[in-house]
Amino acid sequence: MNTSSQTNASWQHDSIISNGVRLHYVTQGSGDLLLMLHGFPEFWYSWRHQIPEFAQDYQVVALDMRGYNDSDKPKDLAAYRMDELVRDISGVIRGLGYDRCILMGHDWGGAVAWNMAYTHPEQVDRLIVLNLPHPAKFTEGMTNPQQLLRSSYTFFFQLPWLPEAVLQLGDYQLIEEAFTRMAVNKSVFTTEDIKQYKNAVAKPGALTAMLNYYRNILQGGLLQKSWGKLYVPTLMIWGEEDTALGIELTYGTEAYVEDFTIRYIPHCSHWVQQEKPELVNQYVREFLTAKQGAV
Repeated sequence: MNTSSQTNASWQHDSIISNGVRLHYVTQGSGDLLLMLHGFPEFWYSWRHQIPEFAQDYQVVALDMRGYNDSDKPKDLAAYRMDELVRDISGVIRGLGYDRCILMGHDWGGAVAWNMAYTHPEQVDRLIVLNLPHPAKFTEGMTNPQQLLRSSYTFFFQLPWLPEAVLQLGDYQLIEEAFTRMAVNKSVFTTEDIKQYKNAVAKPGALTAMLNYYRNILQGGLLQKSWGKLYVPTLMIWGEEDTALGIELTYGTEAYVEDFTIRYIPHCSHWVQQEKPELVNQYVREFLTAKQGAV
């Protein structure tokens, strides 16, 4: 079910200046901060099934990452390096008046969340990552021919201007297919959902900004040489039929995370929180409740 039409009236749109850029976000609820970071080619809307669920107990903030939708879109390629993205998130937490947050990220948002937890563990009370492996496992995966094939689109994205031109063809047909072809249950993405994503991508400067995340992929953050152990309690949720990131990238994550929980969701694609929102919400709720009880 698409819950957006039922809950939009209670969602507040706002923006915040962090690390020199204006970042748009949607918020609902009150209490401890639950900060949600989306992936590519999404925006805050990818959390539409989670915002009302967790606003019952938290101040939920679903961010538009820099370069996306209604957030600022710096033109400099270096503006999309991982260290800048981490500074954005650190500043958002402080700017919203919090010392710490529960940080939840999917895809590229998950990559930023991993890096944020390593760089500023004092600001991350608990970490929740959906369908994005630990950076050390991602690096290992780049030596696997099968994973390299799955990730071949990232090499295409390194090219100047051509990826933008291809992605715009046919009214952003490839953006639509990124959701509808990858999803196991095609019906979870309505015509309105696809329209929302296309409209966000079509905003001036957005497409290049979004691709610039990939064009900085060799600048650290995802392919760093070594990673220590993370002591932030972490939940990983993984849709098992992710065609972009193989399930084997999750194996052995506990070697890098002291307090690690993983929940696999069968018959589910990369778009896990949109395709199986009830299960995702259940697993997140169980994780947060258990950690509260352990304090």
